[in-house]
Formats: sequence, C-alpha cells, structure tokens
Amino acid sequence: MNEILVLAEHRRGELREITFDLIARGRQLAEKAGAELVAVVLGRGTDGFCATLAQYADRVLVVEDDALRDFNSEPYQAVLAQLISERQPLLTLIGHTACGLDLAPSLAVQLDAALVTDCLEVEIDGGKLTAVRPAYGGRVRASLQAREATHRIATIQAGNAPSPRARDSAGEIVKLQSPLAEEMAYKKLLEYVDTAAGEIDISQSEIIVSVGRGIGDPKNITLVEDLANALGGVLACSRPVVDKKWLPKARQVGISGKTVHPKLYLAIGISGAFQHVTAIKGAGMVVAINKDPKAPIFRVADYGIVGDLFAVVPTLKEKIARAKAGK
Repeated sequence: MNEILVLAEHRRGELREITFDLIARGRQLAEKAGAELVAVVLGRGTDGFCATLAQYADRVLVVEDDALRDFNSEPYQAVLAQLISERQPLLTLIGHTACGLDLAPSLAVQLDAALVTDCLEVEIDGGKLTAVRPAYGGRVRASLQAREATHRIATIQAGNAPSPRARDSAGEIVKLQSPLAEEMAYKKLLEYVDTAAGEIDISQSEIIVSVGRGIGDPKNITLVEDLANALGGVLACSRPVVDKKWLPKARQVGISGKTVHPKLYLAIGISGAFQHVTAIKGAGMVVAINKDPKAPIFRVADYGIVGDLFAVVPTLKEKIARAKAGK
C-alpha cells in the first residue's frame, strides 16, 4: 500500500517523545510521496494513545494483546512482520532508541528488508531509501542509499524533526486482531527500575545549562550550576567533561549521550563538535558563550557571547537575580 508506517513507542502508560518525532518525519515523507501516514500501536489498553495519534495520522492501526502490554521485541516483531508483509508500506519508521535497536535489526532479517539505523534524515525516491546518518563517531555525516528490497525500515534519531501538525479532523482508528497464538516465553519484562533518587533526566528539561571543557577545572562547575539554578534549569555537559569524570554520564548531551529539546539551551565553554550540536537540534533557542569567536557552536546558536565565561557567567547570574527581584 502507499503508506508510511510509524511504530508508536510507549512506556508505563505514556507515549514516548520519539513517537512525535517519527510522526513529524513520517508526515513529511508521506506528503512528498503522496502517501498516507499510518501509526501502529501495539499494547493493551491503548485507547488514549490512539485518540492522541489520530490527531496527526491518517490512520491508526491497533493490535491489543496482553503480550504487547509492555515492549518485548519477540511479540512486537511477530506482529509487525505480519503487518508489513500484508500492507507493503513504502517505509517503516522506528525510533532509534533502546527498544528500536532491539527490534529493528531482527525484524529486518526476518523480512529481508533494507535497514538503515541512526538516521538524521530519510527520503524515499522511486522506491529507493536514502538516508543521512552520523559516521566515525559522529565526526561526519554520511549520505547513503539502501539496497533495493521489497521492504524498507529506518530507525530515526530523536530531536531531528519539527513538531507534528495536527489534522483538521481525526484520522481513522482501526482495531486489528492479534496474530499471536501462543505465549513467547523466551524473554519477559520482570520490572521497571526507576532512576535513582536525586538523578535528573536532562532530556525532559525545558532549560538546560551545559558546560564544556572550557570550564578548565571541576571546581569551577559550581559556577555554571549556580547559573542553571538561577534560571530554573538543569546542569548538563559535553563529552569531554564526562570523559574527565567531572560529571556523570547521565548529564552528557551528544550522540553518545542524550538528545535534548529544551526551550532554552545555554552552551558554556563548549566548542560545538558535530556530535554535540546534532543532539541539540530540537532546542527552541540556543545561546552560546565562548571566548573563541570561530567556535563551531556559534554556527548553530541563536545568540552568542564572545567572552571569558568566568566574566560572563557571574554577570548573567547577577542580571537574572535583579530581574527576579524586579530591579
């Protein structure tokens, strides 16, 4: 069928943000190809998900089964393989997440499908899948074309698409019978382990103040953390800071860390390597502070301050304090 399939990702009763990135990317592809955008929901008790997705997709295909309540690549693969074989979509989009990386490769093998992972951009031209993805640890962007195949699958990085546009009217919701005939006991979910108390998920933060190697010494990080607190934001960092063990991996922004989409991203002492700037494309506004006027971070910043962070950051903090005090 002339469709772009998007697999909705959900966890513990909530749609994951990557789903909306996929919907936005899928809509762009569908409009170019004159195709329909079809969301696929696998789970149990998904009526709320379906109603939300119907605001954006032309059609929502729903398969409910107890085995699909929580993500498990075994039953997910069985259901998706049948759907794709029956519907013959132009392309199937899956999130480049832990779930997607567990599912997509084995699904592609089963279907003998062309697969491209970790995509920043994807296109369908004449039935051929082309994509742009990071290579050599994110140092370059590689443009490639997948081999010709009946089925095509791509996993998409989070934060690399605009917000999806709602339809004028809700799309059709179609409930399908589950093809799962027997329990798949090869692996099962035992429990969800929550983030340890006190840890922060920077990917969910609206204001992020991020520090790079320009901070010079771990004792200086407090200066930036104070600014983050003044703004009501969270402290993050680039990879060199994590490599030096000055901040934990959970705070790292980048291809090998976390992709973020805050309303404000303040980059302090960060040069702006490709691996880092790729992960902040979804930010509403990027402000950079760096003493090197030629730093790559200024190419993606909406506002830039060329100066010594040890002079600029205290001044910013003082200005913020005065503004809050109404002075």
